[in-house]
Amino acid sequence: MNENFTYKMKLTDDEVAILHGSKGETMAKIMKTLVLYGDAFGAEKFVSVAGNKGHLVTSFGISVLKPVFDITQELIDAGLKVDETFTVDPRPIDYTNVKCNPLQKLIFNKILYGMQDSYEAQLKKLGIKSEKSFTCACYLDEVGNTPKKGDILSWAESSAVVYANSVIGARCNRNSGIIELFGSILGKVPAFDLVTDEGRKAKWIIEVKTTKIPEAQVLGSAIGMKVMEDVPFVKGLDKWIGTELNDATKAYLKDFGAATASNGAVGLYHIENLTPEAVEMGEDLIVENAKTYVIDDAELERVYKNYPVVWKDKNATPKLCFIGCPHLSFEQLGEWAERIDEECKKQGQKTVQIRTVVTSAPEVLERFKKENKAAYNKFLLRGVNLSYICPLMYMNNPLCGGDTSNVITCSNKLRTYTTARYFTTDDITKIIVKGGI
Repeated sequence: MNENFTYKMKLTDDEVAILHGSKGETMAKIMKTLVLYGDAFGAEKFVSVAGNKGHLVTSFGISVLKPVFDITQELIDAGLKVDETFTVDPRPIDYTNVKCNPLQKLIFNKILYGMQDSYEAQLKKLGIKSEKSFTCACYLDEVGNTPKKGDILSWAESSAVVYANSVIGARCNRNSGIIELFGSILGKVPAFDLVTDEGRKAKWIIEVKTTKIPEAQVLGSAIGMKVMEDVPFVKGLDKWIGTELNDATKAYLKDFGAATASNGAVGLYHIENLTPEAVEMGEDLIVENAKTYVIDDAELERVYKNYPVVWKDKNATPKLCFIGCPHLSFEQLGEWAERIDEECKKQGQKTVQIRTVVTSAPEVLERFKKENKAAYNKFLLRGVNLSYICPLMYMNNPLCGGDTSNVITCSNKLRTYTTARYFTTDDITKIIVKGGI
């Protein structure tokens, strides 16, 4: 098995043995796939994944992903699983909190996500942490999949990868779906790019020269579109968000990073005086002849105003608002409850006038309902729904996310991948309470 397979990576004797079938045919296929992956990106060797949990990007039982289900079943039949357990991206549907009409539900059940139940049964056999472990923000404390600085990971979800690399200081490439599962099962990943010291150097210097704290989603968007897959070193942002990685700062960086990853392809950023490696190494992280990008108020306004609006009627009244892509933290849930409540009082409205869904991880929502009942009740009072759903996957339904749906959001990730229209945090709060743009 694989005796005639040629490769460039330097494998240990044990790795060669696995490639030749010492742990079975299926594990040999996994090894061969990861060797090909490593060779494609110039990796010289494998490095071991740390003793932490994996995270899978494929959380949806969409019928066209039959090859994924077939591969998953082959792993199960071979007795393979992720030893340290794993978490998965959010579920695509939540009929209780994100209601849809009978035709929309029919498309979800029969066309889009007809394999959801059977796929989740497969994930259970592969070693998913629990039935609650569905979130794009797996690193939140409540979820229990928080790596440590320096840990090598095998993840794929772009917003989780950029957060782990940047805010925590773990090491992970932007892997694809299935590749991240293979790395978690093998316990090793090819060493290239963001896993290496050299690959974590910054090729861009970003100078933030705004007169107020930048909107996280817009700042991240501007940087992502400028640097694409390169690593940026951001100067001047610590003036606005401080030099301590507290809950508020981490929430800001979560949303900022998701925008850099979705509007560009950023897998790692450094924030001067704040993120772990920037604190330790400072400007030694910057390569010689790095490019510079200056961001001031005018530049952020330019970026914001140039977002395309793909609605057929740009003056239409929004029908639905999604807040929380990536999933909100415990503290952010409380902040949004207060923000919406205060705006309702200000405008003299009893409830929001646009159907609004706020999303977070199942464990975070569970804690929020128990420990912050006052804020939870404000959501209920103001007619806001809480859900664990993935807004992006929900909007894949053409009857939910098409031009005529007129969905609004304050997530640049959701704006990028769907027909949703982006507004800043302040603007979207006013819009959902007022009932129009």
